[in-house]
Amino acid sequence: MVAKLLWMVCWTILMILPHAAGLQRGYRDYRVCRFTTQNRTEVIDYLAKQVPGNYDVWARSSEFIDVRLPKSLGALEGCQVIIEDIDAAIEATMPQSSVAQEARDQVAFTSKNNGDFFFQEFRDLETIYTWYELLERTFPQLVKVETVGETWEGRPLHALHISTNNPDTNPEKKTIVITGGVHAREWISVTSACWTVHRLLTSYGKHNRETKYLDSLDFLIIPVFNPDGYAYTWQHDRLWRKNRQETYWPNCPGIDIDHSFDFQWKRSDEVPCTEDYSGEEAFEAIEAHSWNHFLNTTKLQYKIHGYLDFHSYSQEVLYPYAYSCDALPRDLENLLELSYGLAKAIRNKSGKHYKVLSACEDRGSDLAPGLGSGSSLDFMYHMRAHWAFQLKLRDTGNMGFLLPPRYIEPVGKEIYAAVSYFCSFILNPEL
Repeated sequence: MVAKLLWMVCWTILMILPHAAGLQRGYRDYRVCRFTTQNRTEVIDYLAKQVPGNYDVWARSSEFIDVRLPKSLGALEGCQVIIEDIDAAIEATMPQSSVAQEARDQVAFTSKNNGDFFFQEFRDLETIYTWYELLERTFPQLVKVETVGETWEGRPLHALHISTNNPDTNPEKKTIVITGGVHAREWISVTSACWTVHRLLTSYGKHNRETKYLDSLDFLIIPVFNPDGYAYTWQHDRLWRKNRQETYWPNCPGIDIDHSFDFQWKRSDEVPCTEDYSGEEAFEAIEAHSWNHFLNTTKLQYKIHGYLDFHSYSQEVLYPYAYSCDALPRDLENLLELSYGLAKAIRNKSGKHYKVLSACEDRGSDLAPGLGSGSSLDFMYHMRAHWAFQLKLRDTGNMGFLLPPRYIEPVGKEIYAAVSYFCSFILNPEL
């Protein structure tokens, strides 16, 4: 218990100091390293002893683990440095001040023909929400901005409901749900969800494929599922992951939303200061609780046939379950076939390879039970969606969460190719 409290105090000091002046946290004393190993638990145990509370796991796979580490550790056996200058990588993701101001000034003139301007840079929450309003005004017959709930800091959690509302072509309210930005620092997941929205709306009535999609399906799309955390990445810490909810440890806010859903939820041994903190009970994360209420009250009559959850990074198509590798999902053979179809659609579009695997392998649930508990993927698959997948977008580690803006369009295009394949499959399962 004493060791746990000491760990939390150390972490609190680390978190408070960089933010005292309300500036972006600096990472000049850190680097991102890749350990090529299948024994990820051994790596974490070693780091927990060497630098308790002062490391951050960026990505896990069956072959490696990427970790942000203090440079003071020096060279480590089996470790390859993939990002030496994190601050420079962060700066490369940010809009220039003049460009950001130009975006705020010109976003009001976004129309059906010039909306691509929005995707030249990453956009902050205020700009994205303004964009939602403009889409609603530009496409009033197709899109409605709906409020799912309110965050801890009082921000609205918005969903875009895209539909022609035609009971003749979609009598069952057959629906596809897409979420992005569950983890605040994964900006490319936000822009890819926005890209999907833009393509659906601007192509309706012009292209037979998208016209059929919107005539035959409803879409519920939440590009920013974690508004408080996302705003915080712009204002204070580009690498913040969780929401901003208060916890029992006052100086360690935030719950990992993707560990908060009430399916196979498990209280982890993690303390609030860690990135994977799951809360003290299921649905404690306010966003997860609001989403559950929204789905099972406001949208109860909608038949959710598909769910796609965008994350980054590692270029993977993940299928259920995340909580356990021993639990077999229903229709496993069909899930696998569809997973490979999504990966192939991406490869045909851009040439990029997305690995197909069970979410439990990605989460590490096969090594440490509980790492994959309470995920939105498992919850949606078990509770509402017939098909559910998590797409972990580019890249494979060279830039990690810090893709520069030039990747917004190519990633958006390849992920939309997967979305398009998914929609076509939902409408024609014989594909």
